[in-house]
Amino acid sequence: MLVTFSCSAYADITMFGDVAVHLLRLMGHSGTVPGAILAEDVQAALECLVAAIQVEQQLQGESGGDDEAVVSLSHRALPLIELFEAAAKMKCNIMWDK
Repeated sequence: MLVTFSCSAYADITMFGDVAVHLLRLMGHSGTVPGAILAEDVQAALECLVAAIQVEQQLQGESGGDDEAVVSLSHRALPLIELFEAAAKMKCNIMWDK
Protein backbone atom coordinates (compact mmCIF):
# COMPACT_ATOMS: atom_id res chain seq x y z
CA MET A 1 0.00 0.00 0.00
CA LEU A 2 1.13 3.54 -0.76
CA VAL A 3 -0.11 6.60 1.13
CA THR A 4 -0.17 10.06 -0.45
CA PHE A 5 -0.12 13.17 1.73
CA SER A 6 -1.43 16.38 0.20
CA CYS A 7 -2.06 20.01 1.04
CA SER A 8 -2.45 23.15 -1.04
CA ALA A 9 0.90 24.58 0.14
CA TYR A 10 3.22 21.76 -1.01
CA ALA A 11 3.63 19.02 -3.61
CA ASP A 12 2.07 15.65 -2.80
CA ILE A 13 4.25 13.21 -0.86
CA THR A 14 3.83 9.47 -1.44
CA MET A 15 5.37 6.88 0.85
CA PHE A 16 5.02 3.24 1.75
CA GLY A 17 2.00 2.56 3.94
CA ASP A 18 3.84 1.04 6.91
CA VAL A 19 6.19 4.03 7.14
CA ALA A 20 3.33 6.52 6.69
CA VAL A 21 1.23 4.89 9.43
CA HIS A 22 4.23 4.79 11.77
CA LEU A 23 4.89 8.51 11.21
CA LEU A 24 1.20 9.32 11.74
CA ARG A 25 1.25 7.47 15.05
CA LEU A 26 4.38 9.35 16.11
CA MET A 27 2.34 12.54 15.58
CA GLY A 28 -0.33 11.28 17.96
CA HIS A 29 -2.76 10.31 15.20
CA SER A 30 -4.53 6.95 15.06
CA GLY A 31 -2.79 6.03 11.81
CA THR A 32 -6.00 5.49 9.88
CA VAL A 33 -5.91 5.89 6.11
CA PRO A 34 -7.60 7.94 4.71
CA GLY A 35 -7.40 10.81 7.16
CA ALA A 36 -6.76 14.49 7.67
CA ILE A 37 -5.35 17.04 10.08
CA LEU A 38 -7.01 20.43 10.34
CA ALA A 39 -4.87 23.52 9.82
CA GLU A 40 -5.03 24.49 13.49
CA ASP A 41 -3.62 21.08 14.51
CA VAL A 42 -0.78 20.91 11.97
CA GLN A 43 1.83 22.71 14.11
CA ALA A 44 1.23 20.45 17.12
CA ALA A 45 1.47 17.32 14.96
CA LEU A 46 4.68 18.63 13.40
CA GLU A 47 6.22 19.26 16.82
CA CYS A 48 5.33 15.73 17.95
CA LEU A 49 6.87 14.25 14.81
CA VAL A 50 10.10 16.24 15.09
CA ALA A 51 10.46 15.34 18.78
CA ALA A 52 9.90 11.64 18.06
CA ILE A 53 12.45 11.70 15.23
CA GLN A 54 15.02 13.33 17.55
CA VAL A 55 14.49 10.58 20.13
CA GLU A 56 14.87 7.95 17.41
CA GLN A 57 18.14 9.54 16.26
CA GLN A 58 19.49 9.55 19.83
CA LEU A 59 18.57 5.90 20.33
CA GLN A 60 20.13 4.97 17.02
CA GLY A 61 23.30 6.85 17.93
CA GLU A 62 23.56 5.07 21.28
CA SER A 63 23.09 1.64 19.75
CA GLY A 64 25.82 2.32 17.20
CA GLY A 65 23.71 0.91 14.37
CA ASP A 66 24.76 -1.98 12.18
CA ASP A 67 26.78 -2.30 9.00
CA GLU A 68 23.76 -2.73 6.72
CA ALA A 69 22.67 0.24 4.68
CA VAL A 70 19.30 1.16 6.15
CA VAL A 71 17.29 4.29 5.41
CA SER A 72 16.66 5.89 8.79
CA LEU A 73 13.26 7.05 9.91
CA SER A 74 14.54 10.63 10.03
CA HIS A 75 15.46 10.48 6.33
CA ARG A 76 12.10 8.94 5.44
CA ALA A 77 10.28 11.62 7.44
CA LEU A 78 12.08 14.62 5.92
CA PRO A 79 9.69 15.19 2.97
CA LEU A 80 6.70 14.86 5.29
CA ILE A 81 8.24 17.32 7.76
CA GLU A 82 8.72 19.80 4.91
CA LEU A 83 5.09 19.35 3.85
CA PHE A 84 3.93 19.95 7.43
CA GLU A 85 6.12 23.05 7.75
CA ALA A 86 4.65 24.47 4.53
CA ALA A 87 1.12 23.65 5.67
CA ALA A 88 1.71 25.29 9.07
CA LYS A 89 3.08 28.42 7.40
CA MET A 90 0.17 28.67 4.94
CA LYS A 91 -2.40 27.50 7.52
CA CYS A 92 -3.89 24.74 5.38
CA ASN A 93 -5.30 21.29 6.10
CA ILE A 94 -3.36 18.11 5.33
CA MET A 95 -5.07 15.03 3.91
CA TRP A 96 -3.80 11.55 3.14
CA ASP A 97 -5.26 8.65 1.21
CA LYS A 98 -4.31 5.36 -0.44
